[in-house]
Amino acid sequence: MQQHQSFADWAEITPTAKIGRDSHGWRAKCLQRLVRLNLPVPMSLGLSFTTVHAIAQGWQPDTAAMLARFAEGQLVSVRPSSENPDWGGPGTILNIGMNDARHAALAEAQGEAAATALYLRFVHTYAVHVARLDPDLFEEDSTDAVTLARALDTYAQEADEPFPQDPARQLAEVLRSMARAWEGTSARLLRQAKGAPAEAGLGLVVQAMALGVAGPDSGTGVMQFVDSVTGRPQVTGRFRAGTHDPTQVAGEGALYLTHDPRGPSLEDRHPDLFAELMRHGEICRAQLRDEMQIEFALEQGRLWVLDATRAKRSSRAAVRIAVALAEDGVIDQAEAVARVQPQALAELLHPQVDPRGPRDVVARGIGASPGAARGRLVFTSGAASASAARGEPCILVRRETTPEDIRGMHAAQAVLTERGGMTSHAAVIGRGLGLPCVVGASGLRIDARAHKVTAPDGRIFAEGDMLTVDGTRGEVLAGPVELLEPALDDSFTRLLDWADAVRDIGIRANADTPADARIARDFAAEGIGLCRTEHMFFEEDRLTVMREMIFADTAQDRRGALERLLPMQRADFIRLFAIMQGQPVCIRLFDPPLHEFLPHGREGLRNLADALDKPLSEITRRAEALAEYNPMLGMRGVRLGITIPEIYEMQARAIFEATIEASRKGAAVVPEIMIPLVSARREVELVKARIDAVAAAVRVQKGARFDYRLGVMVETPRAALRAGEIAQHCDFLSFGTNDLTQMTYGLSRDDAGRFMSAYVQQGVYLEDPFHTLDVDGVGELLHIAADRGRKAHDGLTLSICGEHGGNSESIAFCRAARFDYVSCSPFRVPVARLAAAHLALADRGLGREPPTAR
Repeated sequence: MQQHQSFADWAEITPTAKIGRDSHGWRAKCLQRLVRLNLPVPMSLGLSFTTVHAIAQGWQPDTAAMLARFAEGQLVSVRPSSENPDWGGPGTILNIGMNDARHAALAEAQGEAAATALYLRFVHTYAVHVARLDPDLFEEDSTDAVTLARALDTYAQEADEPFPQDPARQLAEVLRSMARAWEGTSARLLRQAKGAPAEAGLGLVVQAMALGVAGPDSGTGVMQFVDSVTGRPQVTGRFRAGTHDPTQVAGEGALYLTHDPRGPSLEDRHPDLFAELMRHGEICRAQLRDEMQIEFALEQGRLWVLDATRAKRSSRAAVRIAVALAEDGVIDQAEAVARVQPQALAELLHPQVDPRGPRDVVARGIGASPGAARGRLVFTSGAASASAARGEPCILVRRETTPEDIRGMHAAQAVLTERGGMTSHAAVIGRGLGLPCVVGASGLRIDARAHKVTAPDGRIFAEGDMLTVDGTRGEVLAGPVELLEPALDDSFTRLLDWADAVRDIGIRANADTPADARIARDFAAEGIGLCRTEHMFFEEDRLTVMREMIFADTAQDRRGALERLLPMQRADFIRLFAIMQGQPVCIRLFDPPLHEFLPHGREGLRNLADALDKPLSEITRRAEALAEYNPMLGMRGVRLGITIPEIYEMQARAIFEATIEASRKGAAVVPEIMIPLVSARREVELVKARIDAVAAAVRVQKGARFDYRLGVMVETPRAALRAGEIAQHCDFLSFGTNDLTQMTYGLSRDDAGRFMSAYVQQGVYLEDPFHTLDVDGVGELLHIAADRGRKAHDGLTLSICGEHGGNSESIAFCRAARFDYVSCSPFRVPVARLAAAHLALADRGLGREPPTAR
């Protein structure tokens, strides 16, 4: 091996040493902070990234000189210190320096049993993690002298040399092994998956070990001061006498930390040391500006602080901790906002599986909509509705869902599908409804006819059996498991209030029903950015009238059916306006092709023929005539509004009459009416003329004045390219990025899941464009449309309202393009509010990483 001392390869961690997180790693920097706080930290040396990389390449530092900095015979540990603790690293190696001589000395001072257990543990660790010998050869149930002798003999036979007795050589081999492990291919890929750059460095910390086996007043433990699940103040952890391995604090000899009726505690036996630990915890919280977990050791009654790391925390705990730190003046409100990841909020909005309970996983799929729910299996929408009517929670299981399953999804507690991806029908609707959803559980075999599902391990679950769906983790669990309730408490509300104070883009919600609107209002959405009126027609009483309108023989018959729908639509809009209390409500006119409202299958058509009192042959013929080769590009949206103008006229009248009624009872309403699927200026002119005429007629008939805004939903590439001329006839452009992505790519969102994974893996697309906005392709169309629209119409309002609206990447794009707002499903509104605040804070140079180890 090469040996040279051409650079400062290691340094004692002192208050003034040149130790940096970006040069020595988070652990070395954190230990320096503890030293500066005058906490009792054992002697520690820090090896820089450069040094560790050199060791991996074959260079060896002077480990004898290192050990000379410690007391004679001092055992040491080596701990990893990467720049970010989330990136991991090789495991800590303890008891370096243990050999025959040290074993004999310890046996005389502390007893044969303690010394032998210590030596045996080191031999096992060294053999497996340093010499890379077969771990099975060193598995032993006992820790006596015979076992130790056998382990040393086994090592000599397998390694072709005796177990090393020189502490300097032991340390050198440990450093080399850990350095090379970090630079191995598997370790590099693993940390890259956690967000680390490929060239991320590793530091190492060599630390004196407190002798935790030195009698009853010695041992090791861990202590933290908040509950990791809830974030509430609570002292948790364990202490175990007779060990100096912090990972071995459970088992015989373990003590609780605080007074506990279940057994003895550290507070009972060593009250002064316990009080000292509590003071150290308070100092760490105040000075390291975070909730910390302290790793400590007692050596014959003397307390040592070995390490301090950020306390592990769930998403709900992260919110409570950040808010509490800000309220106590430890950090400011902006930093509290920056510390909570937007996606973490999604877990707070819904029940979650309690991580402390058992998990019997039946199947795994894609967690398409977060949250967890328990219920009995049902296999049809009708069965789901019946179950809801009986007050029994149910899980709707389908191979894949269709628009006909909307009622069943509303009735179910969760949805499970065998097929689909993040942008499948079940996923999109599930997120919109706040319904836990697992899709793409391809290991399941669903037999809808027999009403049973077979799990990958062969277990069979029939209709009525109880399962739990965990949409956060994408797992299906057997039986009813314990759930944590949503955490929409004061901490949640306060954090989002602080986020609103710094964000600079509006956040609206997509809401199709009064129930959706109430959720949006509760989550402080600044209005409704997309109300899809067609979802209002799928209720049973309206569906029949809708079908009568579709099968009407004349325009007069069509108007007659629509007249029956008018009061229903008007009542819907009145409720929406009342809930939103004067906030803007953007209503998209009827969009889907008419065949979506027809039943599938001969039995459904026969029932429809009975309901309409028409021959089955006529119903079948008309249904076939409505069928289209490509419905997405067929008779839908504005094309329906022009060819069957009575539909849009009825909707416009319902909106205007509801506006008058709601304004009389509450805040003034200025509705926004949006025309879908536009591709030409003339379409807007024709629809605008009819809507203006309806508005004039309603004003005269009702003797009331009102204003409204007309806009276009930009979903076709042509509409984006011709936005300049389209904008001359409207007040706003809202980009429907779902369909715009489909048409830009020439790709069906519902079918893309079959090959999207392969495309992303092979680098054809960086991300699924239906999940993350394609800023290069679709984004360029948005830029073109925004620029041309603004030039033609000063004061034009711009927004996006597709599925992308709640994504941080999409919000970043919209901020950069100077859009006025984004609109997303109600349950994504809090996430979007926080994401927008993060982006604004990032512009000010405030990141999310807490300064604990900086």
